[in-house]
Amino acid sequence: MNMMWQAEAEDANRPPSIHPTAIVEDGATIGPGVVVGPYAYVGPEVTLGSGCRLHHHATVEGRTEIGADCEIFPYACLGLKSQDLKYCGGRPRLRVGRNNVFREFCTVHAATYDGEFTTVGDYSYFLAYTHVAHDCHVGSHVIMSNNATLGGHVWVEDHVIVGGMTGVHQFCRLGLRAMIGGCSKVEKDIPPFLIGDGQPALVRGFNIIGLQRAKFTEGAIARVKFAYKVFYRDGLNRAQALAKLDEHPQADAPEIRSFIEFAARSERGFAPGPRRGEEGESG
Repeated sequence: MNMMWQAEAEDANRPPSIHPTAIVEDGATIGPGVVVGPYAYVGPEVTLGSGCRLHHHATVEGRTEIGADCEIFPYACLGLKSQDLKYCGGRPRLRVGRNNVFREFCTVHAATYDGEFTTVGDYSYFLAYTHVAHDCHVGSHVIMSNNATLGGHVWVEDHVIVGGMTGVHQFCRLGLRAMIGGCSKVEKDIPPFLIGDGQPALVRGFNIIGLQRAKFTEGAIARVKFAYKVFYRDGLNRAQALAKLDEHPQADAPEIRSFIEFAARSERGFAPGPRRGEEGESG
């Protein structure tokens, strides 16, 4: 039996373990194999999936659903009320997938309006002091380094890396497999596969090292490079760049489609590129 499946099977048959000093409110749904450590708090509308582990002093409250096998470290707080001043009551929610890690003092807030969601996908890693604000939608396999902060309504697609001490402005989008350098101030959208860095963040090149590590083929990397050059080296406006991508012989390839679909969803506009000669092509 696969070791992961074996562990999940064992969790399914193991009752929760709740430390005597922990507070688990009536109404909370606690899955099999869940461990709630000393002085942790679980609110009455919380659902913890099987195999979750809350370390001492961890807090999960609000109308929050946590998927299986998540780990929440000391003083992390999930599902708390939005800091948005427009909050006016109701039951906004937080929904988190499976196998995520929330390190010390990480905060993930519920949405602002009744019935709305903040969401987190699967297999993401939020390092100490990271913050995910109200109404954010964070994909899967995302890494947020220490002290990185997402403003409200930020969309983060899958496999994005956000460097430490970085702030992302409200309503920005970070595209698939984008990489954001540490201490950056992101004010505009960073398209898929590209590197954003600086204050304000500029697009410095495409993430060739990240793509190679992810086993992208030479053809796929070439298509990413083509899209990057169309948007950032050919002197075209966005409409002209999209038209040129549509003319590419492999316009239906996933790398090209990612740029086209990302542009269709972009509301704040793409982050600009640096002056010629300042570009980089590695992450």
